Amino acid sequence: MVEDSLELDAVFHALAHDARREMLRRLATGALTVGQLAEPLLMSLAAASKHVKVLENAGLVERTVMGRRHVCRLRSAPLAGAVAWLRFYERFWDERIDALERVLDRPPAPDPAQARPGTSDETPSRSPAPGEAS
Repeated sequence: MVEDSLELDAVFHALAHDARREMLRRLATGALTVGQLAEPLLMSLAAASKHVKVLENAGLVERTVMGRRHVCRLRSAPLAGAVAWLRFYERFWDERIDALERVLDRPPAPDPAQARPGTSDETPSRSPAPGEAS
């Protein structure tokens, strides 16, 4: 159980940074080198390598060294734990969204000022105070 929790923490930590999420999205289409992962993100090779290391530690990326090239491949299996964790809470979100939908679908309540005959939206005029000119 503790090991599962640590793995889940590592996956969510890896997903917490937008650059790593973008790397994973691009790796879903096929293997890429660290340089190819870094290029569209406008980051150095060293910075990209650090991000890849976080993804590796979470088990989301497998890196193979071929000479000077580091080729990365997506390993999606660890995402299953994160998906299962999120699905558990999905029913709570669905209940909240359904309740909001019911509130928004209700017809508006009648305006009490418009319901009473003889009332208007105009501000009533004030009577002059004693000694005040009218």
